[in-house]
Amino acid sequence: MHQQADNKLRELTLHLRELNQNAFQQFSKRTQEKDFQVDFYNEVKPFADKVQELIDIWRPLAEAWVRRSKPKYVFPIQIKDTCDNLSIICVTAFQKDTRKRRFYETIKSIDYVLENILDQLERDHVKR
Repeated sequence: MHQQADNKLRELTLHLRELNQNAFQQFSKRTQEKDFQVDFYNEVKPFADKVQELIDIWRPLAEAWVRRSKPKYVFPIQIKDTCDNLSIICVTAFQKDTRKRRFYETIKSIDYVLENILDQLERDHVKR
């Protein structure tokens, strides 16, 4: 039973990592262009909805995994903060007035937690 949940958590974590990178690319490549015009209903909303949908599935799995596995470098507050940060960057990636440094630090923070989860899941898998 835990194996199935761990596999789903791994799959969703990989997908969230990819979406985090998509937000990074959006902000650093497109949003920063001088003539960038955002299309809220065709770009921002679908992207934000997709991220939120994944967060809603990922968060309970990640929280249950942290309680069950007690990973060394991942704590419950990091799961909450990562969800909050993902919810923010999926919109701010499209805003020209977003502070670059803060945005990039948030992206790094999300990546750090997601990578730690993937690393620990891999270690747990090898132990079995």
